[in-house]
Amino acid sequence: MTALNLVDIGANLTHESFRADFDEVLARARAHGVTQILVTGASAAGSRAAHALAAEHPGFLHATAGVHPHHAHEYDAATDALLRELSAQPQVKAVGETGLDYFRNYSPHAAQLDAFERQLQIAVDCGKPLFLHQRDAHEDFIACLDRVRDRICRAVVHCFTGERAELIDYLDRGCHIGITGWICDERRGQHLRELVRLIPADRLMIETDAPYLLPRDLVPKPSHRRNEPMYLAHVCAAVAAARGERVDTVAQLSSDNARAFFALDD
Repeated sequence: MTALNLVDIGANLTHESFRADFDEVLARARAHGVTQILVTGASAAGSRAAHALAAEHPGFLHATAGVHPHHAHEYDAATDALLRELSAQPQVKAVGETGLDYFRNYSPHAAQLDAFERQLQIAVDCGKPLFLHQRDAHEDFIACLDRVRDRICRAVVHCFTGERAELIDYLDRGCHIGITGWICDERRGQHLRELVRLIPADRLMIETDAPYLLPRDLVPKPSHRRNEPMYLAHVCAAVAAARGERVDTVAQLSSDNARAFFALDD
């Protein structure tokens, strides 16, 4: 597996479930061919923590800085200032995770839209890519994105689980697409096995979204049910099978895409 040289573009390594064995998690990731990980910032505190982890593990860990729509109701002037400060740091490679989530609605729609638009402006101002989230809010999401699309450098819709029309909308706007272990779920992810073939080779990236979205078809399944970056190789194999390509081919192209997208050193 070490020959795969994989990049996990989204892992929530600041999650409390990783505190007890964090070093072992990183060691297992390396042993399974993961050579770089983007640590997702999804709140003010989480973004600060993601940056700290990236600073402690230069070259291997990198960070994003953003506020997930679930936390949009917490977004204020201090949050905006913090994200701007973090986005200026070399360890922070993208603005986000940001976007809209009308499925859970943990924050009111108005608060989500405000936080999303303010983070879009941060991306415009700092010139770094966007790490995006959308669930059950496609129309509003596209409307917001369209207002800045010609002023942002790059955007990835991470953890894509949507339908064909949504995928085409993203691809038409030049977005990259992040695929997770959702593709391994025979109940909910079957459609992704068809749609992943539509993603151009130069815009496909893969991720675990750890500790969430543990691939359902892992054998044996870990007893703790926690996902971690070591399983990115499994996601890569599932994507390769769905696209009818070699695993090493998908590993190479997804990693090359990630390094170019996030401006990572190889």
